[in-house]
Amino acid sequence: MKLVNYVRDDVESCGVLLDGGIADVQAMWKGPRPPRGIAEILAGGAEMRDELAQKVKGATLVDVRKVKLLAPIPRPGKLLALAGNYSKHIIEAGLKLGLSESPATTTVPRPFLKPSTTIIGDGDVILWPAYSKEVDYELELGVVIGKKARCVSVEQSLKFVGGYTIVNDVSARSVTVKEGRAARPWDEFYDWLLGKWSDGFCPMGPWVLTADEVKDVQNLKMELKVNGETRQDANTAQMIHSVALVVSFMSHVCTLESGDVIATGTPHGVGLATGNYLKEGDLIECSIEGLGVLKNKMGKRLEQFYEPLKK
Repeated sequence: MKLVNYVRDDVESCGVLLDGGIADVQAMWKGPRPPRGIAEILAGGAEMRDELAQKVKGATLVDVRKVKLLAPIPRPGKLLALAGNYSKHIIEAGLKLGLSESPATTTVPRPFLKPSTTIIGDGDVILWPAYSKEVDYELELGVVIGKKARCVSVEQSLKFVGGYTIVNDVSARSVTVKEGRAARPWDEFYDWLLGKWSDGFCPMGPWVLTADEVKDVQNLKMELKVNGETRQDANTAQMIHSVALVVSFMSHVCTLESGDVIATGTPHGVGLATGNYLKEGDLIECSIEGLGVLKNKMGKRLEQFYEPLKK
């Protein structure tokens, strides 16, 4: 089941995406307490999916061409992401990110948080950050939690996943705030982290595919194109830490709740490896097997950048 958020005539809603259009949840839900968003639908599990499957049969469909799709999970309680979860990406980065090539048996996932204000939807423009001249792309599989998970095992963890979506973990590869700055320990790490936080740096969508329709999450083709040129071409099979392990690991670190999103790391092919960063007006197309194509353009490059210590 493909779940979408959308806006039509300035009214936001959610629905089930079908071949002929969108079955609006609010419109087809005749009983009390309709689900108010995708997170609530996922929290309802198989029972909710079965009920929606029955309701869509007689629903009047909304023309997809007349709506604007929004990010499927616009304000998750937690937006988590992984650093260095594909070996080839670690190698191509030349250890610039402080990572090392290690197999899953000797390392654990490296999670970090992104602000929810980084989230934008399909077709939205990625704003150029005020503090960086070099902007990169990172195609990632997004895992959307369906029900609360705390200290769950690897064997059971996928039962707590509600669905999957596409995430572009846009990253600033340098920061202008370092100009004139005295050196301190951990500067490299904090500069890298700041590079993840700018508004619009997490395009997401175009929909959430419910987990029951993904036969093998560790065998999904991934591709990212910039202006039609393939930059990333990989498969989720290449992850160091599997989705099941990542969900289990994170559930031991903090309670995962319905609607939380985990971006599971990017494969090789990013601009960092070659210096071929994004330019103003670039069209970025992210695709993952079964999850559609997420399209965004890079916004106007700034003429002046933020340098708080500049004299």
